Order: sequence, then C-alpha cells, then structure tokens
Amino acid sequence: MSQIDFLAIGDTVVDEFIKLKDATVHCDIDTDQCTISMRWGDKIPFESATLLAGVGNSANAAVSASRLGLSSALMATIGEDHDGEMILEAFAHESLDTRYITHEKEKATNHHYVLWYESERTILVKPEPYDYTFPKDLEPPRAIYLSSMGEAGSVYYADMAAYLAAHPDIFFTFQPGTFQMQLGKDALAAIYARADLVVVNKEEAARILELKTEETFPSLLTRMHGLGTKRVLITNDRHGAYGFDGTQMFSVPMYPDTRPAFERTGAGDAFASTITAALVLGKTLEEAVLWGPINSMSVVQQIGAQRGLLSRDTLEKLLADAPPDYKLESIV
Repeated sequence: MSQIDFLAIGDTVVDEFIKLKDATVHCDIDTDQCTISMRWGDKIPFESATLLAGVGNSANAAVSASRLGLSSALMATIGEDHDGEMILEAFAHESLDTRYITHEKEKATNHHYVLWYESERTILVKPEPYDYTFPKDLEPPRAIYLSSMGEAGSVYYADMAAYLAAHPDIFFTFQPGTFQMQLGKDALAAIYARADLVVVNKEEAARILELKTEETFPSLLTRMHGLGTKRVLITNDRHGAYGFDGTQMFSVPMYPDTRPAFERTGAGDAFASTITAALVLGKTLEEAVLWGPINSMSVVQQIGAQRGLLSRDTLEKLLADAPPDYKLESIV
C-alpha cells in the first residue's frame, strides 16, 4: 500500500444532536463559566434530533485532511454493532483509509449526546473502556495527529513516543483531549517534547500547565513551548489565536464572516487539522496558520464538525478573497 499522508489517532463516535428550544443559560458575572438549565421533573420539548456518525476530534481531523487532498486514515476502536457499521459507511463516503480501525467484540461503539442550544453545545460522553495498544510495526505515515482518546494507559503513550523517536521525519501534531490532560504533562512529557505542533485553547493551556492564576498569552505560549514542542498555537474562543515557534510570537484573527455561527462543534478540530494539513502540503507556518480559521469559519455554519469542512480549492479561494487585515501580527 502507498504511504499515508495523514494518520489521525483517537476515538471516533456517533454524535446525536438534540436541538433544545426550552432552556436557559446562566453565567457567572466574574468568569466565563456558564450553565444550561431546564425544568426539573418535566417533559422538555426539543426542536430536532440529528445523528452524525464517524465524528470525534481525530475523526474530524482525518476528514479535514482528506477533503484538503491528502491520503488520510484514522486509527481508532469501534464495537461490532450498528453504530460501528454507520461509522465505517461514513468513512467510506469520505475516502478514509480504515486499515487501522480495530473492532472489539462485546463492547459498544462510543455514542454521545449533544445538547444544542442557540449556537453552543454541551456534550454528554461515556467513553467505552477499549483495550488500546499502539502498533509498533506501524508503516510510517508522513504525519500523525493525536487527539482525544479514552483512558489509554501510560504504556500506550510510551510506546507511541518510542515509535515517534525512531521516526523523526514524521510530522507530529498533538491536540490533547480530556483524558490526556488528566494524565498530566509529566506523564506525557515525551509526547509534548516530540510534538512538532501542539494546539490547545487558553483554558486547556492553563489546565496542562497547572496554573491557578490568569496568565497573558505570551506567558502561556512560553510555558507551553517550554514543554519541548517546536510550535504552539493557543486559540482564544471567538478572538482568534496566538502562536509561538520558538522565535516569533504572533496572533491570527478569525476569518471575517458577517453571519452568526449556527453551531460551534468542531471549530477547534478544523483549525488544528487544517494547519497540520497545510504544513504537510508544504506551506510555511505563516501560510498554514491563515488556512485554519477559514475552515473553522465554514464548520460553524453547519451542524456538526464535518459538514462544513472545505476542499482545498474552496479554501484557497476564500484566502485569496480575504481582506487585507486578515494577516498575522507580531505580538512581541
């Protein structure tokens, strides 16, 4: 078989989007923390329910890379059930290579419920306890993209780190998921140190670094880069992102769009995976970082994380049509 350009590693799921119409949101005055509320002990009407198969951080990244023209594969585990069959059908439609999809008997495929209210969502998750094993005989791809997985043990990441150390030509992006952050930066020190690119949001950066006080973006970038990664990108919700390559610190704005967001699932996945794909395609970091917000802008105009993902031709046309102020700005 020919070499894979982009191998995403992490869980894949079936997402069931439940669009709420009878709820309220309450936010703290002094923080960005908000909660969603519904009537207790009552029947709550909902507007619609949409089933999306073959999603999840890493699956979204694999689809993103495929639509941008790379040969793309996903390494994940599913059950031998109807949800697993739907996922394989979705991947076939996206031309994903499924040679590294493992089927576990007597275990279910991950199935999440997404409570969608206005443009935001709250996701109910129940990761299945799969038996994760990193294949030491993996045929080297051009790039590996690691993101959210269930509770894989430290041995899994040690084996991955050893594999990556033995194959220094593989471009490696790490977009940490919940359980990976819970393991802590010390347990994953070799993963962070080997990463060519780490992408997180500002809250995740603070969690990884175990910070208890608010930090500036230059400080967060410096501290994250201090874990050994070559390049760091930290997103700032609807205010763009910040980056550091060890020499230059910069900011990148959101791609301008006058339309309000329809649904925000997958914006971060689109950002991180598109930048990785652009780098694999030979773009410089400065060029690649301008690709990411364009796919994010498109994704939030559709339900779910994949429907809005763009082809390379469409993305490059949007980049060519961008206003002059859509550019990187030095912050140091």
